[in-house]
Amino acid sequence: MVKKSGLACFALLLGMTFGYPPAFSQDAPVDLTKLSIEELMNITIESVSKFEQKISQAPASVTIVTSDDIKKFGYRTLADILRSVGGLYVRYDRSFSYLGFRGLGRLGDVNTRYLLLVDGHRMNDDIFGQGFIGNEFNIDVDLIDRVEVIRGASSSLYGTSAFLGIVNVKTKTGESLKGLELSGEGGRFSTYKGRLSYGNKFDNGLELLVSGSRYGTQGDDRLFYKEYNSPATNFGIARNADDEGAGNVFASLSYRDFSLEGGFIKRSKEIPTGAYSTVFNDDDTKTADSRAFLDFKYEREFADQLRFKARLFYDYFKEIGDYIVDYADPGDPPFIVKNIDDLRSQALGGEWQLSKTLFGGHKLILGAEYKNAFQQDLRNYDIAVYLNKKTQSHNWGIYVQDEFELLKGFRVNAGVRYDRYSSFGGTVNPRVGLVYQPFEKTTFKLLYGQAFRAPSVFDLNYNDGGDTQKAPTKLDPETIRSVEFSAQQYLGFNLWGSARLYYNRIEDLIALATDPADGLLVFQNTKGVNQKGLELELEGRWQSGVRGRLSYALQQTKDLDTHKILLNSPTHLVKFNGVAPLWRDKLYLGLEEQFTSLRKTILGNPARPSFITNVTLFSEKIINGLEASASVYNLFNKKYSDPAGPEHIQDKLQQDGRGFRFKLTYRF
Repeated sequence: MVKKSGLACFALLLGMTFGYPPAFSQDAPVDLTKLSIEELMNITIESVSKFEQKISQAPASVTIVTSDDIKKFGYRTLADILRSVGGLYVRYDRSFSYLGFRGLGRLGDVNTRYLLLVDGHRMNDDIFGQGFIGNEFNIDVDLIDRVEVIRGASSSLYGTSAFLGIVNVKTKTGESLKGLELSGEGGRFSTYKGRLSYGNKFDNGLELLVSGSRYGTQGDDRLFYKEYNSPATNFGIARNADDEGAGNVFASLSYRDFSLEGGFIKRSKEIPTGAYSTVFNDDDTKTADSRAFLDFKYEREFADQLRFKARLFYDYFKEIGDYIVDYADPGDPPFIVKNIDDLRSQALGGEWQLSKTLFGGHKLILGAEYKNAFQQDLRNYDIAVYLNKKTQSHNWGIYVQDEFELLKGFRVNAGVRYDRYSSFGGTVNPRVGLVYQPFEKTTFKLLYGQAFRAPSVFDLNYNDGGDTQKAPTKLDPETIRSVEFSAQQYLGFNLWGSARLYYNRIEDLIALATDPADGLLVFQNTKGVNQKGLELELEGRWQSGVRGRLSYALQQTKDLDTHKILLNSPTHLVKFNGVAPLWRDKLYLGLEEQFTSLRKTILGNPARPSFITNVTLFSEKIINGLEASASVYNLFNKKYSDPAGPEHIQDKLQQDGRGFRFKLTYRF
């Protein structure tokens, strides 16, 4: 009955709406909801090629999620936003959220195979190389102007981690805020969040935005795991062990050619699952992570279309893990100890870039980047010190790119980057994009790129003193070769259709394996995986305010050794997002449907398919300055699970059932 109801709602809104095309973006304040599809196709994006270009001409397939989407679909985190994008999926283990990209979301790995940017600043940390997407992400979703998801290998401009793709978060400007804004929300599990923001652009050209927010939740106060179902472990029930809290600040300042931006977040999360062999049902097992960054930019255009950009940046990361463990032998009284992970990093760096339009319309870019991670500390201890590694690393890269029109309607984009790492040496990564527009509303793209992911400090140095895990003697970077063909066509009736075919070959994939010589775990380069798939999208919007997006992804990601589908790799993903006005431009209904097909767990069991429905009612302009929304997540209370990582005894982790959120935002 629930499944039939979900399909009925899906069919109802499918008949009413289709979403906006992946080809839109903006840099100046503009109301995207009022633009036609033709106008959206002409809006420019910078993050693909590091210069402004029409998104239809960019050498990549791109999906944009706007601030209006965030409001009308009730997205709470960056993970919610990315979960809505075709070809992507998210796994949650009650500690962090992990992004799967075109069928690759390896269990036990963290978010290292995509590059996470905020206004062009690299957010992947300098210990694990991961990009946070849950409540631990630096930027409050209310401050996001848009999220750009760029598929494909992009190391030719961005270096490491631009492997499967890039997620670039563009923040709002002070001018777009124009005053003081207060927001508050509450929901299931005693969840709350409050935010206070101020932004403005003054007559002298100074532009300012400053914001602070606080989030907290008690989480689910009764989580049952059958693997712990015994009297000694509270019959498998973890009580009051799912709390989470976070506080962050963000500020940006710009004046003429200069801009300064920075943010800080501190977040703590209890771990209720008994991960890492910790004592089950003990709420003192938790992680506390902090992330800060500063980015200072100078940008100026000189005569003859010569543009110069330079920036200096600072990054800070700290993660403290408190793990309650029992060292007692079987049958002995408990010997409870707090084992502590203490991981810290700091880095300084800079980048400069020259761009110029030359004869024949060549758009040439030359750039260089340098980063010095002057603190990378790994420490683990309790009654003894098992790991105390203090290290440093540095890397630099130079890149060049040219884009030109070879024939009328036929554009070529080609670039290459050389990177040099203190850990493993040098690597060269090219990219070539051919974009053909035979007609105004028809676009074909043929794309080829290579990328790499440098082994992280954690991969290279982590060991536990020789009992279980050791550090590798040599570890090479992961590499990928990517080929993609995409086509986009206007179908009439304000509808756009697009199709993408891709093939990726990943080699030297880094994985934790057992060394047969001594039986110890160690990070090693494995043979790799193949990815191939088809992605289809149908999108549209109408002047009535009705709009939506329907996407389907068929993906197959196989291990090169076993030729089997990877764990946690769904073959089918179906996404639908639709918005319909219920009362003029004052009240809207947002409906989201997400289908994820079967995924295999570590034990080879199925995490069964799930069909999740989220609904949001959003109102504005009823009272001047006030926005209100009410959201219901997993409307039909579907029971579903995500595969668990190797740090868990559980094979699968059940996800939340029906939840809700109420939110009010007032602009003074």
